[in-house]
Amino acid sequence: GLLGLALDPNFAENGFVYVYFTYREGDRLWNRIVRLTEREGRGSDPITLLDRIPGSVIHNGGRIKFGPDGKLYITTGDANRQSLAQDVMSLAGKILRLNPDGSIPADNPFPGSPVWSYGHRNPQGLAWHPTTGALFSTEHGPSGLPPTCCHDEVNVIEPGRNYGWPYVFGIARDPRFVDPLLESGLDTWAPSGATFYSGDRLPEEWRGRFFFAALRGQHLQRVTLRAPDFRSVEQAEKLFVGDFGRLRDVVQGPDGFLYVATSNRDGRGLPRAGDDRLLRIVPAQ
Repeated sequence: GLLGLALDPNFAENGFVYVYFTYREGDRLWNRIVRLTEREGRGSDPITLLDRIPGSVIHNGGRIKFGPDGKLYITTGDANRQSLAQDVMSLAGKILRLNPDGSIPADNPFPGSPVWSYGHRNPQGLAWHPTTGALFSTEHGPSGLPPTCCHDEVNVIEPGRNYGWPYVFGIARDPRFVDPLLESGLDTWAPSGATFYSGDRLPEEWRGRFFFAALRGQHLQRVTLRAPDFRSVEQAEKLFVGDFGRLRDVVQGPDGFLYVATSNRDGRGLPRAGDDRLLRIVPAQ
């Protein structure tokens, strides 16, 4: 099924819509990235940009977003096969980077490869800092019971770097791998979509902050980063804890407000009347 969707930066002119979805071929599951052209509210003229990304019933990643450099970024999970995350020849357990036409950017860290970073378990959210341009990603840590579970992460993504899975998770202080900026410890967030709020319609304590939606954690997390490099955390706060159930994504709308999508009908939540919903965050009256 559908995992991610992104509009081309020039959508108003070209009508291009990019989708990332899982499909079955025989007894195998794969993921594919396809570009559609919107015509009268329908997608037409499908063009496959990248195919045979290893898939599974879990750990498919699935976020696709355009970065400020005009490139298309894709998160992929380890497809429930942990070793694939460390294999730079595999597309699983990675953050990928493509040109809008599906070709490989010349400045990718591995020549001829869409791999931008590796060693990921199940990265979910992507967001770029509005001042520094640094790429931030949210990622699910291992499931199970303490002490080998949890440790969900927020990472700053650097090209060609190894983020450690399955050898390490959370803050490991192992020089071979990049430690997360923020992790959940033995708490579980199941972080999903993420964004930086760059508008001015919400109060000062919202501006410039990093936000991510939490599925199992059932909250919206607001993270204040420490200037001037914004590479360390000053404060992390949980908002709306349990108020709306599982939260799937958060984006800034063109009206300058934040929008949050719930995910209570995904088979893991407890649906409420009216679910699922799109919530708009506005200042209190």
